[in-house]
Amino acid sequence: MAINSRKKGAVGELEIANILKEEYGYDTRRGQQFCGLEGNADVVGIDGLHMEIKRVEKLNIDDAYAQSVRDAKEGEMPVVIHRKNRQHWKVTLSLEDFMLLWRYYEDYRGEINEG
Repeated sequence: MAINSRKKGAVGELEIANILKEEYGYDTRRGQQFCGLEGNADVVGIDGLHMEIKRVEKLNIDDAYAQSVRDAKEGEMPVVIHRKNRQHWKVTLSLEDFMLLWRYYEDYRGEINEG
């Protein structure tokens, strides 16, 4: 069972890396955790984000988010990107980080409307 869940996790990490690359243009790849190193993000390539990827049916989101916070380097925003079978990917982050992103969006939207 552990091998299947590990394989499923690796598939999820590759799926996200490919989505971020092909649909959004980021140079992303799986992190170094497959080499046995602890504390590295599951997917790397977007500066400022620490991405933990969870592809499970029963996710303890609090534990997953705590892992992302614990492993994030200074200046990185911890996020958990997760989904169940036959579901869309979702992102979990703190309210403070969400509001920071929202404010950037509002400023961007204001610049577009003014220009």
